[in-house]
Amino acid sequence: MQTRRLGQNGPLVHPIGIGAMSFSNFYGPTNEANSHAILDAAMDAGVTHIDTANVYGMGTSETVIGTYLKANPAAKDAFKIATKGSIKRNPDGPGNIFDNSKEHLQAELEGSLRRLGVEAVDLYYVHRRDPSLPIEEVTETLAGLVKAGKTKTIGFSEIAPTSLRCAHAIHPVAAVQSEYSLSTRSPEMGLVQTCEELGTALVAFSPVGRSLLTDSPLSHAAVQDLPFLVNNPRFMEPNYSANIAAVAPFQALAADMGMSTAGLAIAWVMAQGEHVIPIPGTRSVAHFAQLLEAADRTLTADELQAIEDVLPIGWAHGDRYSAVQWNGPEKYC
Repeated sequence: MQTRRLGQNGPLVHPIGIGAMSFSNFYGPTNEANSHAILDAAMDAGVTHIDTANVYGMGTSETVIGTYLKANPAAKDAFKIATKGSIKRNPDGPGNIFDNSKEHLQAELEGSLRRLGVEAVDLYYVHRRDPSLPIEEVTETLAGLVKAGKTKTIGFSEIAPTSLRCAHAIHPVAAVQSEYSLSTRSPEMGLVQTCEELGTALVAFSPVGRSLLTDSPLSHAAVQDLPFLVNNPRFMEPNYSANIAAVAPFQALAADMGMSTAGLAIAWVMAQGEHVIPIPGTRSVAHFAQLLEAADRTLTADELQAIEDVLPIGWAHGDRYSAVQWNGPEKYC
């Protein structure tokens, strides 16, 4: 089985991780039993990297992982767990506010450790940057958490390549998390390259385009019950119907190649560099098996070109975020 390194000094992990936002109700209703079944399947398949955050279900995702670890002590050694802090709900309106202060990041990590039932995590990210604080100062805070034994490595989510360089000059940044898929290719404008140069893992979230790059995309009716997607430009009409039509040739190509659409989408992400680690999320064990089809599939140059032919860069209709959802991620291109 292939492995990939979670940062220059990080552990070797299965080339595909689990995005545990799906352990909350973000993409539809789920429960602890469903999430534990996915973690059982992960253990059986040798999947070792689990990515969560304090705000996923306001602690629900971490709590579910924690109950699984308590019931399955061997999983504590097997799983390499990443979590994130810094996002706070805005009490005065839509969107979020961000706190990168030393006091907040320390307190949030302590809460995460309690919910997870572990003494330290393998990776702790700043989920979103607080623009009022220099990233060098924030990196010093994260380095202090490493020295305190609360996290083994550090990372940032949705930052620009220039910010990564500034942070990495203070302390090695093991991973940068960014949305990256056939429908969101902006990381190719410098982030993929900078991560590779610095020995930083690029952890790709939403690698199947929030379901668009699967055999069964979320229906437009289902989207209406999901607060994030109902306001997301790619899932609003007329963009939604245009995107469903655009993906159809890719679905046919995946079938011709003997793969699920999700499996082929994940294989494409993995082909973008040995330092790229996709973390798809799912509420279904059957879908989880499809995601893992990519683990031992190396796409040929001809196959990669065939994918480009049916889904050329820029094919997606609509921005990946609405104006409110763009609050936080750093734009760099």
